[in-house]
Amino acid sequence: MATFPAPLARVIQELVKLPGVGEKTATRLAFHLLRTDRAAVDALVAALGTLRDEMRLCSVCFAFTAQDPCALCSDPARNPEVICVVEGPADVIAVDGSGQFRGRYHVLHGSLAPLDGVGPEQLRVVELLNRLKDGKVREVILATNPTVEGEATAMYLAKLIKPLDVRVTRIAHGLPMGADVEYADTLTLGKALEGRREM
Repeated sequence: MATFPAPLARVIQELVKLPGVGEKTATRLAFHLLRTDRAAVDALVAALGTLRDEMRLCSVCFAFTAQDPCALCSDPARNPEVICVVEGPADVIAVDGSGQFRGRYHVLHGSLAPLDGVGPEQLRVVELLNRLKDGKVREVILATNPTVEGEATAMYLAKLIKPLDVRVTRIAHGLPMGADVEYADTLTLGKALEGRREM
């Protein structure tokens, strides 16, 4: 790292710890904070300081929330008979942002990765199964990532859920809108063909 005054270097070192932030980006952000008026920087510091204090996991779906249960679990307009299972809290925002899903969610907080020591016990699998016991849920949509771990997690959950007489579906994977078939990798094309539907 280039030689910076100690206070600036400390900020850069902390910013580099954030995902997707390299040294150049961290340096740009640090200099931006130096140029920003004091009130804006103080507001950012205050927001970061209260983030961990005010956010918690929803006791129903395990998404991050400031209220318990979260707004999505409390919304009577959402369909309680369909649960979309995702790996992380950010996935809830992505799926809900599509505007195509009006059911409830369940966040696993990861995916099965035995080589990394992540088994079913480290995920919110028991809590998901408990949500299905009362017989009110008719469908579980598995929206785990299209990775080896995500696929393994989806298969594992499907095996556990199917005997409960609950429909289990998997989100389709394949070519994104605007993509050219000739440039797609073979795995993506394979998934697109598997997920084909009637026209």
